[in-house]
Amino acid sequence: MDYGYMNKFKKMKKLISRLVFIVVIIFFAVNAFSQSNSMGRSYKTALGFKFYPASISIKHFTTPRVALEGLGSFWNYGFRFTGLYEIHGNINDAPGLKWYIGPGAHVGGWNDKYKNEYDHDGGAYFGLDGVLGLDFKFNQAPINMSIDVQPNFSFGTDGRSGFEVWGGFAVRYTF
Repeated sequence: MDYGYMNKFKKMKKLISRLVFIVVIIFFAVNAFSQSNSMGRSYKTALGFKFYPASISIKHFTTPRVALEGLGSFWNYGFRFTGLYEIHGNINDAPGLKWYIGPGAHVGGWNDKYKNEYDHDGGAYFGLDGVLGLDFKFNQAPINMSIDVQPNFSFGTDGRSGFEVWGGFAVRYTF
C-alpha cells in the first residue's frame, strides 16, 4: 500500500476541514454582527465555499447585472487565486434563477514535494479564464447557490502550460 498517498490524502482532508470550519465561523460572525438585507430574491454580496476546485468564494454585484467573483484555492502543494467578471441575466418564469457568463484571470504557485519527497522544485503560473453558469438565490433565506463551468488556459514555468476545464458547485451566505 502507498502510505505516501494516504498521508497526502489525510493532509488534504485536514485542509478541507479547516476551510469548511473557517467558512462556518465567517457565516456566524457575519450573521451575528450584521443584519442581512438580502432576504428577497436578489443580493449584493455573498461569501461561501465552492466545490471543485475547493475554494473560498466571494461574489459582489457592482450593478444589478454585473458581479465580480474572487476564488481562493489552497492545497498541500500550492495555491490559486482567480478573479471573474460575470454578466448576469434573468431566466423568465424562474424567480431567483439567473444565468451568467464572463471572462477572468488567475495566478498561482506550486511545489513538487507531493511527487518526490527529495525534489522540492516549484513554480508559478498565470492564465485566462472563462465562466458559464447558473446562479440561484433562495427567497426569504440568505443562501445563494451556483453551478458553473470554468474553462481556463494556464501559462507556467517549467513548461507547465495547458488547457483545463474547472467549475463546480458553490454555496454562499448572502448579505
